[in-house]
Amino acid sequence: MNTRPVPSPLLPAPAATAYGPLPAPAPHTAAELASLLRLLTDHRRPRLHSVTIGHSRDTASRDAATAFADAWRTAGHTVLAVVDWPEQAASWLRPAHRLTDREPDALVIAAAPLGWAQLARRLAHSTPWRPDRTFGFASLAEPAAVALAGDGVLDGVRGASADGGTWRIERGWTDSFPPIEPGGAA
Repeated sequence: MNTRPVPSPLLPAPAATAYGPLPAPAPHTAAELASLLRLLTDHRRPRLHSVTIGHSRDTASRDAATAFADAWRTAGHTVLAVVDWPEQAASWLRPAHRLTDREPDALVIAAAPLGWAQLARRLAHSTPWRPDRTFGFASLAEPAAVALAGDGVLDGVRGASADGGTWRIERGWTDSFPPIEPGGAA
């Protein structure tokens, strides 16, 4: 029996401030929302129907989450829950479980970088979360959030950029892709 304590997934205080003040999420754009919806509906295997939406408590993230929920439901899909969290918390355990307990096909996240990094660390540590089934608004592609979350934690997360392009995190790097022009040419 292993009696060694499991280290906390929380960032130590010096690490949380290592990158200085992080940018606040910008209001989402129509192109960003459309691109995010396309990412989820074009996801072929398996098809995604139910999502849980998570957001930090700032206005831009809350508005983006609401807009996505409305559009997802209008398209005939299911929103299992909408979960919020503060930028500073004792452990992020409760929102992590609320995001994953109902076993959604995917998570959709709109969040400020530091709170997202902390929550992602908790998701990876304490739940059956799969980053490759997580989609986000532009604020999640913040390089400091990727670094703060830790090595490999966010690998597979993808999302939409404000201009309607997309991004994907792999091996700690965020790759960005331009918007797809009408007719399918990039």
